[in-house]
Amino acid sequence: MLVLLPAAAMAWQYVLAGTPEIAPNYNRDAHWWGMLLDIDKCIGCGNCVRACATENDVPEGYFRTWVERYHVDDWHQETPQVDSPNGGKNGFPPSTAVGGKNFFVPKMCNHCAESPCTQVCPVGATFHTPDGVVLVDSSYCVGCRYCVQACPYGCRFLHPTKRTAEKCSLCYHRITKGLTTACCENCPTGARQLADLKNPADPIHEFLKTHSVQVLKPYLATGAKAYYNDLDGSVR
Repeated sequence: MLVLLPAAAMAWQYVLAGTPEIAPNYNRDAHWWGMLLDIDKCIGCGNCVRACATENDVPEGYFRTWVERYHVDDWHQETPQVDSPNGGKNGFPPSTAVGGKNFFVPKMCNHCAESPCTQVCPVGATFHTPDGVVLVDSSYCVGCRYCVQACPYGCRFLHPTKRTAEKCSLCYHRITKGLTTACCENCPTGARQLADLKNPADPIHEFLKTHSVQVLKPYLATGAKAYYNDLDGSVR
């Protein structure tokens, strides 16, 4: 038997209808979602990739989120060695690299405020929600791949059977119900943290003040909202 708290019970009919974001107890204008990714805490276990695949029925060989392993030699920071076997879904084999340093970098859609993907979609299938999430409406998508090519982070793919664009949705069906994302929920070290930038009580604000936090490819000015702590300069 499913037991729901009053707030959840109020929203349940909207959840069943596939429109949790319009539930009366979820105010989209009160949130602005992003993600904090802590490089120092990521151990490359692949839990996040597996959880995402299960939660979102991601086809085998495709990824809404993935993990890369970097090896950087002392004198070759501009040419790191990067591997990501099966998107890091099953973890990584022991490194055979000698010297330098190794670290893991989780990747996902950056849910950019000025996203190139939304600008090139000819039918408006890719769009921004009022709470800062970039989504794809598969009922409108014509599979032209413009958004796949426009994404500078390589975060999109064309579903092999549906023939529509797919990507990380920041588990919108979950966060609009007060839950965190599947990847955050299953990370054993807390390397991923869902962040509500409009909530003054969210720990993200203190973290941004006290840590060296960056975004990927800042020179593109996309307004990326995937914030990386202690991001190495070799990461691309």
